[in-house]
Amino acid sequence: MSDKRLFYIHDPMCSWCYAFIQCWTALQKELPVDLPVSYLLGGLAFDSFEPMPKVTQNMVQQAWRQIEDTVPGVQFNFDFWKLNIPYRSTYPSCRAVLAAKKQDDRYEQEMIRVIQLAYYRNAKNPSLVETLQECAEEVGLDVDRFMQDLNSPVIKNDLLHEVQSVRQMKVFSFPSLRLELGGKLFPISIDYLDHKPMLYKINQLVEKLFRGD
Repeated sequence: MSDKRLFYIHDPMCSWCYAFIQCWTALQKELPVDLPVSYLLGGLAFDSFEPMPKVTQNMVQQAWRQIEDTVPGVQFNFDFWKLNIPYRSTYPSCRAVLAAKKQDDRYEQEMIRVIQLAYYRNAKNPSLVETLQECAEEVGLDVDRFMQDLNSPVIKNDLLHEVQSVRQMKVFSFPSLRLELGGKLFPISIDYLDHKPMLYKINQLVEKLFRGD
């Protein structure tokens, strides 16, 4: 059978990625056992220490409210906007995920989870190095190694490579799913409320390739 892989394309500071956690977790549990899953970072926003403009802050808060209204069980801590100077910068948190993965693949998803909890539940700012260091400690990483890797040329290049790969896939919104089958990419529509339609589509495409249709 031809090679196959499911790509999950995300950003740890993307609120819609946070909204997708429950369905994404459920989907992963029921995927075919021989279907590998790879995470790719989309990189929503470049490094910047310019405070986020008010219009952007309002837009992000509106997205949070929309998610709370449409995805059961998802809540945000709006104290973030009172306690922090928000920056339009997600690249540091993206690099944190790669630095964690460099220590062991099993830390990748855990770092994503901890960054999201720090941001959305605990009103901390993952654009800041000190927050990412706290996340590394919580995950149980070698923190000194993590801090060295975080802004190293290797990790920076790894992130740029992933972002470039995502652009080549013509993916510009997160989260996104792409199923690679026989050298072709197939988009899987995101469902925030039910993982079954995504699972059905994936299985349908895999079975079609197996039959040679």
